[in-house]
Amino acid sequence: MEKIISTMPKKRILVVCQHFWPESFRINDIVDYFIEQDCEVDVLCGLPNYPKGQFMNGYGYFGKRHETHKGARIDRVLEIKRSNNSNIRIFLNYISFPFFSLFHIPKLMFREYDNVFIYQLSPVMMSLTGIILGKLKRIETTMYVLDLWPENLYSVLPIKNRALRALVERHSHRYYKKVDRLVALSETMREKLMEVTKKNPKTILVLPQVCEKIYEQRTYDPLLRKQFGKTFNVVFTGNISPAQSFETMIKAAQILKKEGLKDIRWVIVGDGMSRTDVEKQVVKEGLLDTFVFEGHHPIENIPKYADIADVLVGCLVKSKLLEATIPAKVISYIALGKPIVLAMDGEVQELINTTIRGGVVGPAENYQALAANIKKIYDLSQTDRHNISLRLKRYHNKNLDRNVIFEHLLRFVSGVQ
Repeated sequence: MEKIISTMPKKRILVVCQHFWPESFRINDIVDYFIEQDCEVDVLCGLPNYPKGQFMNGYGYFGKRHETHKGARIDRVLEIKRSNNSNIRIFLNYISFPFFSLFHIPKLMFREYDNVFIYQLSPVMMSLTGIILGKLKRIETTMYVLDLWPENLYSVLPIKNRALRALVERHSHRYYKKVDRLVALSETMREKLMEVTKKNPKTILVLPQVCEKIYEQRTYDPLLRKQFGKTFNVVFTGNISPAQSFETMIKAAQILKKEGLKDIRWVIVGDGMSRTDVEKQVVKEGLLDTFVFEGHHPIENIPKYADIADVLVGCLVKSKLLEATIPAKVISYIALGKPIVLAMDGEVQELINTTIRGGVVGPAENYQALAANIKKIYDLSQTDRHNISLRLKRYHNKNLDRNVIFEHLLRFVSGVQ
């Protein structure tokens, strides 16, 4: 791979994100790319406990705080684990990382960095130390915005009190105003950030999300093929949370079962705060023979599940924020190259339905449409499904190549035009 900044002095980048390896987030791949480009990278992150809420092996309140991974130097911040993923535990987890990260500032002041890169998931407050350090050391800061706040908060925790909403909004917007540059996932998100921050348009870059190269692989597992070889498999991969609207999937599954399509299996590959509730709802609705919960798997295993998938499925709750982005899950599904059926609003409808013709996207929370759209793929011939797969793969290779997108990102972070 050609190194895009090989003619410049080696860049030293501080990455700030509450979540990092061994947790499975896209920031892992971005850091890998920075290192591939001969950057020196330090990562300030938390103690890995997502999504199950328990510290992963080798980590804990008194566990290791400093390590290296693929060349990146990692400093881990004390944080309160999510535990049972209740609202109070998530709140404590949210506020503990930015608070305890402040105690790392004195040490970081003695390190030399060219740039601070903030990968902003929820909550936006996770960026606090990166912003403060950038101001103190006069280092340019770039925030990659994935979860726009406070809108993302409202999709999980519906706050109704107007005064409280106004307070949360002012506090959240302050972080976006304080950084030097912003990366948005879509033009809609960019317009929202410009409205909030009043920044020069040149300081906000629109970049689509990309997925790890492993999603392009074609692989299979003979045991999975044996287990699911005689059913029509609707596969979901990723986080099981309130935003994913599993109620829409459950109701769609009821419709299809009542229509006599008893060979359809909903294969759920993932974990998260809502998993227990979803499993209880599946039992309550008499769908235990329809849903299969495979639990959390590393991304290395996802292509195996794509191999047995006839449809890749995803849903979201209704939200103006969620309409503004193409979810990371959809980008992964495109790379996996199997027909996609979604219940989502916004830009993703035009992308899948019209631009790629890679499946069918109906309205968010519309379970009747979701059931009908799955049946559309169910009724297609193998040739038609194969043609959909080819269109998805072609689009991915042309528009969503990991190295091309990350090259734009690194140039933007480094101030290279």
